[in-house]
Amino acid sequence: MPHFDRDTLRSLQQLCRIDCSAEEQDDILQSLSRILKYVEALNTVETCTAQPCDYVLNGMGKRELREDIVGEIMPREQFLSNAPDQIAGMIRVPPVLKNL
Repeated sequence: MPHFDRDTLRSLQQLCRIDCSAEEQDDILQSLSRILKYVEALNTVETCTAQPCDYVLNGMGKRELREDIVGEIMPREQFLSNAPDQIAGMIRVPPVLKNL
């Protein structure tokens, strides 16, 4: 497993054109050390017998969905009675775009 030290971090700082304080460098080194330990732990997992997964949601496509059936239309008054604010028979919503 590669070792991550201050020299490597300085080299990365130069490559990325970033400047870090001493405290930030300590935090980054600790975080990267934890990440590398985690990756090392993942390397110990037996994957020879695992089936490859080409698509994460592959099983989701096999689910059967109910048929979309059009029912009776709700009266406008009943529909608007659930709205917090309305104007001229329509639901009023807060403005999304502001004047520029």
